[in-house]
Amino acid sequence: MLVVASYNIRKAIGTDRRRKPDRTLDVLREVNADIIALQEADRRFGTRAGVIPLEMLAEHSDYQAVPFDMRTHSMGWHGNAILIRKAAQILHREVIHLPALEPRGAVMAEIRLHGLKYRIVGMHLDLSGLWRRRQARAVIAHLEACSARPMPTILMGDLNEWSRMSGCLHDFSRHFSFADCGKSFHAQRPIATLDRIMVSEQLRIAEAGVHISTAARRASDHLPVWARLKPA
Repeated sequence: MLVVASYNIRKAIGTDRRRKPDRTLDVLREVNADIIALQEADRRFGTRAGVIPLEMLAEHSDYQAVPFDMRTHSMGWHGNAILIRKAAQILHREVIHLPALEPRGAVMAEIRLHGLKYRIVGMHLDLSGLWRRRQARAVIAHLEACSARPMPTILMGDLNEWSRMSGCLHDFSRHFSFADCGKSFHAQRPIATLDRIMVSEQLRIAEAGVHISTAARRASDHLPVWARLKPA
């Protein structure tokens, strides 16, 4: 059983408007997933430094951040990061450039964990429905270009899509299955299913949900979503 999760950590700024990366890390430990896609993991200005210091991650968790080597102090690319167990092996990693009016991007990693290979995509899509669809198609096209290296694929992130199954959700649904995680935004009173987990046909979704705890309600304006996956 593989446990995956997606979490928009809002630059570690909680609903109390205080930046507390240790609180964010507490929530990640609560979720206890094998693979976690993060959004808003880097500061917006300056050096775009990661909001969770890598030494804190190394000393106080079982996670390593997949290095994308785009900016010296950043954890990811345009705020997108992928955390994996320290026991996992990174086989390949790259960024995916997305069409956008505002800075947007996605990240992809191929890893080996417990003897199995997985491809993971983390993303944070645009507020504009038109650009979200263009970005979804760009991600799908990028994955189709990887078809020479077939492997179970997991897509996760904040899609910013308020509809039930239209817009970019319709585009993704033609290729991937959605986990029925539930409403994750706003953390204090969830009303929208903005955070999504999708899988390729090689994987089956055994269980999915939203992680709700006192710490999670305070650590960000989004709640983490998770899914337990099995080979199909």
